[in-house]
Amino acid sequence: MNPETVLFIHGLYMTPLCWEDWVKRFEARGYRCLAPAYPGRDRSIQALQTPDAALGTLTLSEIVEQLAGQIKTLDERPVLIGHSMGALITQLLLNRGLASAAIAIDSAPPTGVFTTRFSFLKANWGHITPFANQDSPVFMTFERFQYAFVNDMPVTEQCAAFERYVVPESRHIPRESLLGANIDFKKPHAPLLMIAGGNDHIIPAILNQTNYQRYKDGSSVTEFKEFPGRNHFILGQKGWEEVADYCMEWIARQKI
Repeated sequence: MNPETVLFIHGLYMTPLCWEDWVKRFEARGYRCLAPAYPGRDRSIQALQTPDAALGTLTLSEIVEQLAGQIKTLDERPVLIGHSMGALITQLLLNRGLASAAIAIDSAPPTGVFTTRFSFLKANWGHITPFANQDSPVFMTFERFQYAFVNDMPVTEQCAAFERYVVPESRHIPRESLLGANIDFKKPHAPLLMIAGGNDHIIPAILNQTNYQRYKDGSSVTEFKEFPGRNHFILGQKGWEEVADYCMEWIARQKI
């Protein structure tokens, strides 16, 4: 019998709102869905456009610890589904034994997994540049969003996604992921599915493949799936239902 709880973890420049359609689709299949926010992110998109000072110093560790604490209050280990930085957080929580299964979509790379591909460096430079005030929140411009998240989508759809979902971000979160997001790839773990978008600029599919290939425990289920033509906005890009349904079908196949 499948567990009833699925916990969705959003990524950078986003809030739990990015999962709105996924939550509805999963709930229609009988799952209890949770979509917690990063600290301070449980407000409207409009309110978050003027960030408070705390956002500038928010770290990846703080987010992971908050989510770990929330998971420990549940009556069962949930299935974790994360996107982008949320997918890296999913991997970290899986590594702690806090998931019954996990799906990492377009995962930000853990420490030691890297690529010098131009699209990755260009799309990420806005928040990893050493020349900016590191305690100052970073704002995603529409032009950067077009390249990093919604490349090859119609401009009207790009604008709609930008206005509905995008919020300022802390520079400390991605910087910590480069240096302090360590995964024990040899440790046995609950079933893990890693998903890549074939046309993703900010997290190229090859980077997801490298991440996937680092897992070494042969007794644990670790699978990889690439969706051709999908960009980083795979959660809301036209045809997102195929990805969501694939995730539910994969969960159903696991012996949880």
